[in-house]
Amino acid sequence: MTQETVKKNELNLTKEEKEAVFTTLKRDLTLPEAAMLEVMNSEHCSYKSSRPVLPKLPTEGPQVICGPGEDAGVVDIGDGLALVFKLESHNHPSALDPYNGAATGIGGIIRDILCMGARPIGLLDSFRFGPLSNPHTKWLLKWVTKGVGDYGNCVGIANAGGEIEFDPSFQVNCLINVGCFGVMRKEELALSRATTPGDKLILLGGSTGRDGIGGASFASKNITDESESDRGAVQIGDPYMKKLIIDATLEAIQVGLVAGLKDLGAAGVTCSISETADAGGTGTEIDLEKIRIRESDMEPWEILVSESQERMFFIVKPENVEKISAIFKKYDLPYEILGTVTDSGHCVVKYKGQKIVDLPAHLLTKPPTTKRKTRKPKYLSKLDQKWLPKEPKVEEYNDLCRRLMASDNIISREWVYRQYDTEIGLHSVVKSGEGDAGVFRLQEFGTKRGVAVTFDGNSSQCYLDPYNGSAALLVEACCNIAAVGAKPLAFTDCLNFGNPEDPEVFWTFEKAVEGLADAAKVLEVPCVGGNVSFYNHDEANNVAVKPSPVVFVAGVLEDATKAVNKKLKAADEFIFLVGETKTELGGSEYAKVAYNSENGLVPQVDLSKAKLIIQDIIKVIKEGLVTACHDISKGGFFVALTEMALAGNLGFDINLRRIVADTERSDIKLFSETPARFIITTKEENIEKIIATFARHEIPASFLGKVSSEKRLVIQDKDKQLVNLSLDEINQVWKYRLEEEMEGKKEER
Repeated sequence: MTQETVKKNELNLTKEEKEAVFTTLKRDLTLPEAAMLEVMNSEHCSYKSSRPVLPKLPTEGPQVICGPGEDAGVVDIGDGLALVFKLESHNHPSALDPYNGAATGIGGIIRDILCMGARPIGLLDSFRFGPLSNPHTKWLLKWVTKGVGDYGNCVGIANAGGEIEFDPSFQVNCLINVGCFGVMRKEELALSRATTPGDKLILLGGSTGRDGIGGASFASKNITDESESDRGAVQIGDPYMKKLIIDATLEAIQVGLVAGLKDLGAAGVTCSISETADAGGTGTEIDLEKIRIRESDMEPWEILVSESQERMFFIVKPENVEKISAIFKKYDLPYEILGTVTDSGHCVVKYKGQKIVDLPAHLLTKPPTTKRKTRKPKYLSKLDQKWLPKEPKVEEYNDLCRRLMASDNIISREWVYRQYDTEIGLHSVVKSGEGDAGVFRLQEFGTKRGVAVTFDGNSSQCYLDPYNGSAALLVEACCNIAAVGAKPLAFTDCLNFGNPEDPEVFWTFEKAVEGLADAAKVLEVPCVGGNVSFYNHDEANNVAVKPSPVVFVAGVLEDATKAVNKKLKAADEFIFLVGETKTELGGSEYAKVAYNSENGLVPQVDLSKAKLIIQDIIKVIKEGLVTACHDISKGGFFVALTEMALAGNLGFDINLRRIVADTERSDIKLFSETPARFIITTKEENIEKIIATFARHEIPASFLGKVSSEKRLVIQDKDKQLVNLSLDEINQVWKYRLEEEMEGKKEER
């Protein structure tokens, strides 16, 4: 066979990357080697722009079992159990093919959990789209939701929650971030490394086709008018096969037959044979002809970089091959013994008796980083941090409240999450829409403990102030965990940005990481993994997405039955606001909806105070003093309290005069988005204990009024009545607008 070679000037790499390759090899490349190096040097696989910045994030803690570097983070949750969790982006595929892009995003994140040895039990999602009124947005949202729902429902994993933002910057580049979590006994941990020469390499699952070829490379470039031609880079999933793969893999782990495990995601076989070898200090050798292919004319390089779905890569001791084969056969799953772990340090691939690849593993897994230039964006110098709108007239508040509750970023997401199965597995304690975080019981593992999970992001605030916006979003996510009574343990992130070659974009990326890092250190919530998605840039209109870091925070409850949700429970219960309100309207829904403004001060979170507030909220919930709890975020105090009323189908009657604030303005008390604030309800006999708990750390806990059986929202400030609205009226504009937009039922009410 005559080998086609690729010379230095023909390789699609940067000058520095070419130097690293040819200085090491001192020869021309085969075509398969070139394809492998190009995909592993892509931004999506190599993290060549972000790797120098990410070490700022704290990654260690007493609860951390596995941090960054493995396929998913692993933390100790007590009782001999570990929680495994991860999030990923599937942005570019979903922009072109929203159904398959979103579905295979779910498939990929499930594999990340599985390959650590855990049974996946829950899913989350975070979406970013253009304005809801836009027809393209509706098309994307419809099919993304269906893709997530169909795949998760078919594979039998419950959805635990999520979040959505709408903004013009996401019109072309939608952001589809998905997360998964699972639980295992600590001794069942599987690692993605090949440590012992002689061990066998086995590929389990689906056949390899041309779907997904170039997926990682496609994710590492801007979307252009020609991007439609990349539709073939979007993978096709099979959730029914995934269910069998999960069961077979877990059975093999539980009986001790797995020496190493890796999912086939970005870069396919190339990634698996190189990363397991490099992590284990070994080499790998495979016979490419053993791989089952769907198209008979596939070239060797296509087989090596295909990202076809539903495939797992096992490392098995020779004496266990027959036993693990029996398990695969029991589940009627196809598999191939591809090759062997070696001591060469190289990845060797043979095809039709000829060696077509012989590359050092580290050359594939550790390409050179790229030092990016940074420059503070010009738009930031034009913003007025001191901006404040004119204070509304008393008679304007009812209309302001209606408009806020009907806005894209506040309306109910029920149309989305009702398409997801939230009950399967019987784990759910607090379900989508019921609380600030999803809570899952773990009774099947023989414990009373529960886990709490949440997704959070705030693109508007991160756009105006990437440092403080990012710090505040991690605080907000930890507050969500605390609001159900759980202790935040760790987080993983998905950092969605525009083109890193743009110095202004990269400046916002660096500042966002710094904000997350500083918040994580003070809160003692380490980062155990993550994902970076660059090149979310619409070249045709020269629009980059707003800086959109998203965090997935996980926490633990000692007793899942003590979890609290946000529903108001009973008339005459007492309503308290915990925390201090500040004049911080930058990036707020109030500024956007009422004034179409991006000016104002973004919340400047006091991290030390936030940590104390979170600790005390957990304490009062654990002691059974709280009947409902909700943290304050988008839309401010009014939206948070109204959401509690809507969830419980009860009203409230409050007065703002006791709110601890740096202003007397009623609109700021109602709509400021100062983080680390909570609304709690309690019974009269618990009031003294609650006040005393927060007083220890000089945290304001302001009594504002009571829950009302009359279904009205009544708000006064001193002697002025600002708001008097019927709960049903608000429910009509809040609950049904998304459904009306998506189902074409919009009508005047």
